[in-house]
Amino acid sequence: MTQKKKAGISRLLEFGGRYRWMTVVACILSGLSSVLMLCPFLCIWLVLRDVLAALPDLSTVDVKAMTLYGWAALGLAVGGFLLYSLALLFSHLGAFHTAKNMQSQILHHLASLPLGFFSQNSSGKLRKIIHENTAQTENFLAHQLPDMTGSAVTAVTMLVMLLFFDWRLGGLSILLLIAGFMVQMLMTSEKSMSYMRKYQDASEQMNNEAVEYVRGIPVVKVFQQTIYSFKSFYAAIMYYKDNVTEYALSCQGPMVAFNVIINASFAVLIPAGILLIGPEQYSEFLLDLIFYILFTSGSAGILNKILFSGTYRMMAQEAVRRVDSLLAEASVVEDALTRIPDRNDVEFRDVTFTYPGTKAPALFHLSFQVPEGKTVALVGASGSGKTTAATLIPRFWDVQEGAVCIGGVPVSQIPKQELMNRIAFVFQDSQLLKASILENVRASRPDATREQVVEALRSAQCDDILEKLPKGVDTVLGTKGVYLSGGEQQRIALARAILKDAPIVLLDEATAFADPENEHKIQMAFERLTQGKTVLMIAHRLPTIQNADEILVLEQGTAAERGTHDSLMARNGIYASMWRDYQTSVAWNIGKEGHHAS
Repeated sequence: MTQKKKAGISRLLEFGGRYRWMTVVACILSGLSSVLMLCPFLCIWLVLRDVLAALPDLSTVDVKAMTLYGWAALGLAVGGFLLYSLALLFSHLGAFHTAKNMQSQILHHLASLPLGFFSQNSSGKLRKIIHENTAQTENFLAHQLPDMTGSAVTAVTMLVMLLFFDWRLGGLSILLLIAGFMVQMLMTSEKSMSYMRKYQDASEQMNNEAVEYVRGIPVVKVFQQTIYSFKSFYAAIMYYKDNVTEYALSCQGPMVAFNVIINASFAVLIPAGILLIGPEQYSEFLLDLIFYILFTSGSAGILNKILFSGTYRMMAQEAVRRVDSLLAEASVVEDALTRIPDRNDVEFRDVTFTYPGTKAPALFHLSFQVPEGKTVALVGASGSGKTTAATLIPRFWDVQEGAVCIGGVPVSQIPKQELMNRIAFVFQDSQLLKASILENVRASRPDATREQVVEALRSAQCDDILEKLPKGVDTVLGTKGVYLSGGEQQRIALARAILKDAPIVLLDEATAFADPENEHKIQMAFERLTQGKTVLMIAHRLPTIQNADEILVLEQGTAAERGTHDSLMARNGIYASMWRDYQTSVAWNIGKEGHHAS
């Protein structure tokens, strides 16, 4: 039988590791502090008792006893304050170590995840989990958990003290506390927890869209667009606002009732005291009544602490749930048997692959080979599985059936570093770092010299890019208005691949964002990059793969046709139809441009 996974506070303590004792000690000290903080009320009761007993002649009051009560009250209050300060010291130390451990586990786990995970999860979402969610748990452990523990101990101690002096007034005071707790539960129920999940989802979505909006600010400035042009970001803000408003409105009634109840001690105890008081016990009863009024008025602050601690507890629980959901993502697992291929051909052996969270397979019993030193092109309609096939080679994902092999060795058996060293890939959404051109290109080979980087840029036809940049190869992208077009980014990415000089090259829609001039230069860079390499190329612009050694036409994840350009045209099948459609679209665009020119 599998052990049930811990959740909530117990799971947080688990993250604390060897420092969890600090959080436990903090809670104990906070509880002791709460007891000491209540003891001055006893001293006040003793003072009132002696004063009322001495009436009407106050000269008979025992001054030494009164002084002792005063010093005792002060000492107990100071002791309680010192214990609470010590509790906060331990709670903060424990919280910092817990947050550090959580972030460390997340980062280590992220490094072990398949690369495909990052294509399906935005940087905004991951940033929120790493920073904001761990910060929420840190705040809860540092402040709310000690306060919640102290408040709970205070509530129990108060119940005992309320029944000790006068069970009738104590019973009424306890009824007020119970009513306050019941209303409080309405604001920390499972329904409130669902609001908290929706709030976190909305916050996460707004983070994602905010990141995309900031990245698109240069476009906004160039085309003089407003925030409303980014409808998804605006919609995320409105969704967040609606969720927060809905949660606030759901707490409106209970919060009013809660504040009325916890502050109603005067309205209940004074009338009750008038009804219950008798002439034979006037002095004693008046003493108890004054004590209860003073004592229960302090319960408002205690219950408020419990309420807000409960809200933060829900936030921390939801944060832990999100962290655990990220840590539950399956890591890339290398086979116990590792092998180093002695060839660089690529082979798909009856591969079937389905993306996580979907039912329909993206690839279905797909088999083909890319011989060493040859070029195979994948073509097909959008969603046919071209990009999926390319991402399986560097293990962005692992196949469910069949095998993807390099040199006859399944990629799952090739050590990760060895696999990455053998493959260079240029995808349609090439990502460049906010760093210099030099650092961006050198990322593929950190030990490369400056001269080797410049030579790779020259081979990728990047001379014109370097000439227009203020500091050439040392220009930092993304600063002071330095941005590159999609085609220029592709050429920088090609330079990175050229510098890596890996034996296997994956090119996925590498001319997707290129204008005619950039496409011509990218084609020249292709020739330099692919010389003598094993190449798998994907393109919508069919002329770019016309000279491939073999063309594979994918349809719904399977190989519908295969052959050279000439043999496929002669077959007059899917590929021939795609070629004719492409030529027709090119002719239409040329005709349209000629019409505008005339």
